[in-house]
Amino acid sequence: MTSDQIFAVVKRVVLTVLPDVSPEEIQPQRSLAELGANSIDRLDVTMGALEALHLHVSMVEFAGVSNLQGLVSVLERHLTGNSQT
Repeated sequence: MTSDQIFAVVKRVVLTVLPDVSPEEIQPQRSLAELGANSIDRLDVTMGALEALHLHVSMVEFAGVSNLQGLVSVLERHLTGNSQT
């Protein structure tokens, strides 16, 4: 799965969790906080993406993520099997 495909999954989840956000606002360099997500929303997006991709990843892995591209990078690393878990 490519980064673009993973981002598409994340974008779908964001639109579900944050229905007032327009699809055009969801860009890789944007943070969930910039899109109006509170801490529960951010957890819902992360968990929703993990569920959609059938992944199990420790939440600690997402600690340094500052934007949607960072989220995609963590997910991609685990999908390609390059993780250290």
